[in-house]
Amino acid sequence: MQSALFFICKVRFANRPLSNVGGVSIQSKIRDLRKQHKLSQEELAMAVGTTRQTITSIEVEKYTASLVLAYKIAKYFGLPIEEVFDFSDVEEE
Repeated sequence: MQSALFFICKVRFANRPLSNVGGVSIQSKIRDLRKQHKLSQEELAMAVGTTRQTITSIEVEKYTASLVLAYKIAKYFGLPIEEVFDFSDVEEE
């Protein structure tokens, strides 16, 4: 049986976009990098300690990677985070 908290969270957050950082979607080059390195989503997910679904969601901009995950992905490809993720639309405060 699912907890009441799970149900409340599911209802409350069901229609909210997941890919917001200050209301801006963060684009990534993960799909292109995967293709260049001939990696599946599953292989990349296993290499950086996440799920294939998370990689898929990041690629289609439904989810923004945490800083830790973004770092792991960039490190895996041997690139700085700024070369993997496009922060140009993120406003500075």
